[in-house]
Amino acid sequence: MSTEQNKALVRQMVEEVFNQGNVSQVDEFLAPNFVEREELPPGIPRDREGVKQLTTMLRSAFPDFKATIDDIVAEGDKVVIRQTWSGSHKGEFMGISPTGRSVSFGVIDIIRIAEGKFVEHWGQMDSMSLMQQLGAIPAPGQAG
Repeated sequence: MSTEQNKALVRQMVEEVFNQGNVSQVDEFLAPNFVEREELPPGIPRDREGVKQLTTMLRSAFPDFKATIDDIVAEGDKVVIRQTWSGSHKGEFMGISPTGRSVSFGVIDIIRIAEGKFVEHWGQMDSMSLMQQLGAIPAPGQAG
């Protein structure tokens, strides 16, 4: 596949799976031998089942979850996306009771694609900003 086709595939996955919550579509985008290389919460497997669990967890905690692609770059078999994730905290998230707060934080993903399927993923999200916005940890300069 061309780099443009790979970018289109990533855009489609973000829209259908993350933004629309169609977890059943994960198997259409991820190869059976997909490997997740991002640090995950305890108990989440590093395969496509883990992606399903994470997506379900995010959409349960933030029912209006939206991933906005700010930048997308592709070279060879890899696509890099810089995103802004946002949503309203309406359900439990990693032990944090719903706060009703709106959050917005940055995420960077690298996806390796082979034969039209995602085969590896590396990701970094601004967890510190998210936890500060949820009130789980104090922002710099605030008492704890």
